[in-house]
Amino acid sequence: MSAATAGGLPGRPWRHIATVALLAWRAAPGPAACQLAVTLVTGLLPAGTVWGTKLLVDALTVADAGGAFRAAGLLALLGLAAGIVPHVTAYLRAELDRRLDRRLQDQLYASVTGFQGLSRFESPAFHDRLRMATEATGGALTPLTSGLFDAVRNVLALVSLLISLLVLSPAMAGLVTAAAVPALIARTAMVKRRVGTLAGLSATARRQILYSSLITDVKAAKEVRMFGLGGFLKSRVLGALAAAQEGERRLDRREALTQSLLALLSTAVSGAGLLWAVFAALDGGLSLGDVTAFAAAVAGTQAALVGLVETVAGAHHALLLFGYHADVTSLPDDLPSPSRRSAGLPALRRGIELRDVWFRYDDGHPWVLRGVTLTIPYGATVALVGLNGAGKSTLIKLLCRFYDPSRGSIRWDGVDLRDVPPAELRRRMGVLFQDYMCYDLTAAENIAMGEIEALHDRPRIEDAARLAGVHDVVRALPRGYETMLSRIFFHEEEETDEAGVVLSGGQWQRLALARVLLREGRDLLVLDEPSAGLDARAEHEIHTRLARLRAGRTSLLVSHRLGAVRAADLIVVLRDGEIAERGTHDELMTAGGGYAELFELQARDYLAGTEAHEGSR
Repeated sequence: MSAATAGGLPGRPWRHIATVALLAWRAAPGPAACQLAVTLVTGLLPAGTVWGTKLLVDALTVADAGGAFRAAGLLALLGLAAGIVPHVTAYLRAELDRRLDRRLQDQLYASVTGFQGLSRFESPAFHDRLRMATEATGGALTPLTSGLFDAVRNVLALVSLLISLLVLSPAMAGLVTAAAVPALIARTAMVKRRVGTLAGLSATARRQILYSSLITDVKAAKEVRMFGLGGFLKSRVLGALAAAQEGERRLDRREALTQSLLALLSTAVSGAGLLWAVFAALDGGLSLGDVTAFAAAVAGTQAALVGLVETVAGAHHALLLFGYHADVTSLPDDLPSPSRRSAGLPALRRGIELRDVWFRYDDGHPWVLRGVTLTIPYGATVALVGLNGAGKSTLIKLLCRFYDPSRGSIRWDGVDLRDVPPAELRRRMGVLFQDYMCYDLTAAENIAMGEIEALHDRPRIEDAARLAGVHDVVRALPRGYETMLSRIFFHEEEETDEAGVVLSGGQWQRLALARVLLREGRDLLVLDEPSAGLDARAEHEIHTRLARLRAGRTSLLVSHRLGAVRAADLIVVLRDGEIAERGTHDELMTAGGGYAELFELQARDYLAGTEAHEGSR
């Protein structure tokens, strides 16, 4: 991870100007070209107005009717242009923002989805950087993209007005320009401080969002109400909000003071200029038209300078935000690419070997796996059992190559997984995770997430649902497979068959299983607690189906319920990251170790529960 990603503001933000300008041009060449043309026109309007005003006043002073009417006509045309141009500019700017926003989001999410591993997604520092990167939208970069055009307009206006001032008073031209320097320095410093403060408050903002979501999330609603957590969570939300607002308040106070001092400086400069012009006119050095032109030129020059300062400050702010975007999108994959060109992953024919595998999530964390050596033979079912924290889920993550082993290797028919692109490996696997997803999509789309190419292949989707025992449930929904399995997109009053349905936990479990079964013909099937949350009858049915599906296929089955794994070809017991026992069910029971003890304990609990149930009938 880069230095910027580790924390703090992105360095040297101005280096991104050319990158953003090129992005904007590629995103919207037409609107950008039109906006440049309009900018050239508007940049000359202030100077034109100054000299048109001078001509009008001088013509009226000497009673030159023709000159007065010509000057008035010129001012009318300039006024018309000044009235139309802002609306044209606003449309062009909005269109540029829209197209650039789409390109930026395309870049950002292409990069994020391109990370093959999980390490960054489990890093709070990365989430802070990512949240700041998502702020770099087309609208947020407007001060830079359209700001470039604003800068051109202000420079044109400034140059033309300064020429006018130089003609009338070179000293005032220099004074007005010099007064803009401290304003530029102060505004740039304020922008950097504000973005830095926002970055520092990123973790606070995430906490606020977390506590707020717990108050409003339907999944948390039961416990929040059952345990009376509303007041506690509300206090956490308000505490995080207060911390964020205090940081913003300090910034606002400093900026208000700075801006007031800059306004005082600007007023002093313009006041001094007007006094000079009055004295010069009284001495006969300036005409009435000259005084009018001078006053307009000073005001226009200060306005152009203020506009230029604000444009530069806004561009600096946008560049700092874009720095986060550039930082995230420039990150390499979090899993190293194969050290040599891969010859492709062979069809599994011998099996998968874990050779002295050690793993921990960070150098400062304890070892999760300690020297695990294990073979998953081709065509066999290996069951992985153990208490919580034994390392079962971590082992699955390594098999999927979400991480690489810290030591040792995992080999697929002798091929080290580190020599295989992760996407190629994952195409050969079907995996049901214990923490499976419940997508806010239709039933058909939820199943098709297992293999998106099958999204429009309804027979395949229905076959997978039948295998998982959920076809009848889905078919009975208001719109069958087209039923939305969520209610977040609809208002409560929309009680129609399109308003969405919420499934039970067991039904979701079967749907997630169907998602995996859609990936038929895969070399390796991994099932992590496939029957968790199911009742006894449903659990028996699922395991009966899975036993038929696993026949002749290489599979890894993880379960806390030992009755579900007794038919496995090999049972491996993990304890504290190490293999404590291995063998068939009968061998492990004969050995009388921890597996046998745990199996007998579960069996006694089940029999006791059954006897109690029979006795109550």
